[in-house]
Amino acid sequence: MVSARVIFHIDMNSFYASVEIANHPELKGKPLAIAGKPEERHGIIVTSSYEARKMGIRTTMTVQEARKLCPGLIVRHPDFYLYRHTSEQLFEMLKGYTPLVEKASIDEGYLDVSAQIDPTHPLSLAEDIQNRIARQLHLPCSIGIAPNKFLAKMASNMKKPMGMIIIRKRELQEKLWPLPIGKMHGVGPKTEQKFHTAGILTIGDLARQDPHFIAAKYGSNGQRLYELANGEDARPVDPDAWDRYKSIGHSVTLARDTRSIDVIRDTLHKLAEKLTLQLKKEHVTSYELMLTIRYKNWTTVTRHRTTAQPIRNRDEIEGLAFSMFRENWNGIAVRLLGITLAAFQSISESTKQLDLFTYQQDAKTERLIGLIDELNNKFGDHALSPAVRLLEDKRSARQDGMNS
Repeated sequence: MVSARVIFHIDMNSFYASVEIANHPELKGKPLAIAGKPEERHGIIVTSSYEARKMGIRTTMTVQEARKLCPGLIVRHPDFYLYRHTSEQLFEMLKGYTPLVEKASIDEGYLDVSAQIDPTHPLSLAEDIQNRIARQLHLPCSIGIAPNKFLAKMASNMKKPMGMIIIRKRELQEKLWPLPIGKMHGVGPKTEQKFHTAGILTIGDLARQDPHFIAAKYGSNGQRLYELANGEDARPVDPDAWDRYKSIGHSVTLARDTRSIDVIRDTLHKLAEKLTLQLKKEHVTSYELMLTIRYKNWTTVTRHRTTAQPIRNRDEIEGLAFSMFRENWNGIAVRLLGITLAAFQSISESTKQLDLFTYQQDAKTERLIGLIDELNNKFGDHALSPAVRLLEDKRSARQDGMNS
């Protein structure tokens, strides 16, 4: 007989803002927002304290809009080093309770505590974890408790801050099924709209559908969502998920040493294509890129860049690598170029963070990039390219003419 699993989902509440408050106690109890370029009126609010939320402050508002609602709003620039360091402290603490800890993002993770507690009495351990995080890190968190990862994730979202909710399978009809389908983890806006068109408005509506109809109409993803809606999720808590792929990289020695920007850009483009294929194959995204440049005199330099949002496609890899090359090239002829990606996360768990500095542009181009990816997958990688790449190619050609 297989014993019941007990899974905790730890969800840190308003993480960036809470970390700022923990490290700057004078901010406690005050309306606080974290924003990209807070000195500019059109900087975007990324997250805010619960005091600010009570004043109507919401993610994606501009700083100007937020300050109209809350004249006393304190706006801070993000401190990613501090957030990552705090996240490392959090997960080291969680590993002291069980070796089965899966980091899902910088501020959330799963624990399988089945072997540590009586499955019928999980609350005391959850309370100990919640209180210890509050006491030692001065951070609030919500904890979802359930027999699988999906239900634990749904439970942790039900009460914030400092919530603690249990969902048992026998409670699905009461606690889960009345929720709007858009509140279901794994259902994005597009899928939500498709479900609404079919009259599926709640999680219960999906759970009560004919599974053959769902599989035929929505494919394997729809079938997976149907199973989740019925509380079925056999995925294990995987401690190696976050760090499974330490790095992937490719480099190429050029046919001849070159100072041609066009050749360099084309080489980075081809390296980015290879890396994109590997990301797709492994179903992961990356948060770190390293560029290697070797000159004709065999001098080798490497430059490293950590990103706030996941790198997932060719244009993002190529664009970042080329930008780093421009910043660091000393003008000497290049013999070798390499790109290495690291800090991977499962794409199923990777939620694209708001770009703190170019959110407006990112929001406008997200749908277009998706369409370009679909058409290139169908008709070939070079069927369509963003206009910005064509313009950059023209600039590179002019620059090459000046350098030759």
